[in-house]
Amino acid sequence: MKEQNSEKGKSFYEKSSWYHRTKTLQENGTIKYGKKGGFKTREEADKSYERCEKEFKNAYRAWQLSNQVNQDVSLKDYLIYWLEDVFSQRVESTTYMVMAYAVYDLILPCVEHDVKLKYLNAEYLDALLQNVAQISRSAGNKGREVLNLALKEAVTAGYIKRNPVTATKPYKRAKPTITILHKSQIKKLLSAASKSNWYLEILLGLFCGLRKGEILGLKFSDFDFDQNTVSIKRQLVSDPKLKKGSSKIEAYGLVERDPKTQNSFRTLRVPDAVMKEVENRRKKVEADKIRYAANYQDHDYVSCQEDGKPHGMVSMNETLTRLCSKNGLPHVTVHGLRHMYATILIEMKVPIVKISAMLGHGSVHTTFEYYCDVMDDNENILAFMNDAFVPVEQEG
Repeated sequence: MKEQNSEKGKSFYEKSSWYHRTKTLQENGTIKYGKKGGFKTREEADKSYERCEKEFKNAYRAWQLSNQVNQDVSLKDYLIYWLEDVFSQRVESTTYMVMAYAVYDLILPCVEHDVKLKYLNAEYLDALLQNVAQISRSAGNKGREVLNLALKEAVTAGYIKRNPVTATKPYKRAKPTITILHKSQIKKLLSAASKSNWYLEILLGLFCGLRKGEILGLKFSDFDFDQNTVSIKRQLVSDPKLKKGSSKIEAYGLVERDPKTQNSFRTLRVPDAVMKEVENRRKKVEADKIRYAANYQDHDYVSCQEDGKPHGMVSMNETLTRLCSKNGLPHVTVHGLRHMYATILIEMKVPIVKISAMLGHGSVHTTFEYYCDVMDDNENILAFMNDAFVPVEQEG
């Protein structure tokens, strides 16, 4: 089995060795984020991380003594500086996009009376978050999460002595609404899907529990046709470029990245019916290669357009919306298929630890948080999944 991650943000396993995050102080006082690898064990990576952290803190203290931090900066100015010059330097474009929306569209419009950072207190932030929470069901939780992260780093940078967000009212994380189809509804969906170009993708979501990005990132080389398995090695995700100072997307692209968490690297057994569809898709792709010849863009993707280009990130959900609407079914998304897969396993009394492994969740706690409400659900949804749905044991 693969080694598990240690404490989040300290050390992690990637590409056959252990890594840890690094922070390097630049001459202008900004921080450059990176990672350092090549460690054989988690313990080695942890020790190196602690040593690097100590060196960074010493360097930062020395810099602060010679370059006094402007403690008169306002909340608005600090949040923009933190987002654009600090946070954006260490995260992927999709994470930055979410945080940019939280800052520019949720928090800043609700700042009625801007104050200097050093005068912030829990009462002021509670009033701010109360306004933020009225925007949407999840806005309060997200706004508080962003403020906590930003002001925690403000303490580290010397702008304030303590983080006032910790004393504010917490907002519950909005749980996703899980739409579960009955056996007859699933059969109806699959019957309609079999006549579309997305049948295989829908099977992979429903019977393997794959995320949308994992489905779109699958390559034929990931399938073992002798063992009837598929290995999840990557995901295809959006790569948006935002306009400076806003959450508006100026350019949009797709990029391959590692799966969502280290536990998302996994190998699953695949039912015969699904493997048959993979083989059918391979034959179709081979025919498309001949038809398009030099114009075919060969990335080995299982899910792609006729010329080999990857599908857009919204295409599969749009197809599901049309299929459900035309067939009088409740609206289901790609993530909804994943929820149904998990619920089916729960009804089959599969242990939650194994369900977590099959879904590729970061921890079993994530699985429990999502599905504790359906653990005792007695609805008999399905009876057509069997022992094929057992994760393959990893070696090494």
